[in-house]
Amino acid sequence: MSARETFRQALTHLSQAYGPEDDLCLPFLTVLPVLGAAVSTLGDPLGSATVCASDTSAARLDEIQIDLGEGPCWDAMTSGRPVLESDLQGSAGDRWPIASTALRETGIAAVFAFPLVYGRLSLGAIDFYGDRSARFDADDIDDASALAGVAARQVFHRAMDRLDAPGSDDLAFPREAHQASGMMSVQLDIPVDDALLILRGHAYATSRSVREVAADVVSRRLDFSE
Repeated sequence: MSARETFRQALTHLSQAYGPEDDLCLPFLTVLPVLGAAVSTLGDPLGSATVCASDTSAARLDEIQIDLGEGPCWDAMTSGRPVLESDLQGSAGDRWPIASTALRETGIAAVFAFPLVYGRLSLGAIDFYGDRSARFDADDIDDASALAGVAARQVFHRAMDRLDAPGSDDLAFPREAHQASGMMSVQLDIPVDDALLILRGHAYATSRSVREVAADVVSRRLDFSE
């Protein structure tokens, strides 16, 4: 099977991973030159938690960063860019003053992290670990970024299945909410259903009702394209 076909299969798998039992980590491992992966949410709006981990080493890598509040995952999320450390053990610099020692003690040779971004929401990151031969070329970065975008959508969908935004009953006012999601669909170049989810997510993150946020969008006080 060609590399492109493998990537397409991984993309399809992630796109269909709707249920909480569906594995979000495995598709990355079939495409990328890594040994393990972990998906995590970090900070607001969903809280800090491991969504999935492919093995105990990946879970430990995630746990260290969540517990200490720093590391490649946090850098990837805050910068919105991949973090690539192919020689963790031999790196002279301490990019993460507290976490660097703990990460090295795991014996992991290489670590990589990519942001999970859905619309305008920074949800967390996915990190990978590898052996000393692990390197990401331009194609690997593009593939990981594309897959991370799909994974972010699934993480957000699952969160919204569990958590209703404050005032989510206001979706009983469909005209205003759907008018707002239509405008957001154009602003963000995403499907209307996804825009409605982001509307709910923004309401949840800002502790406001969906109706209030929708009113701001319709009146153009809130523009998600800015």
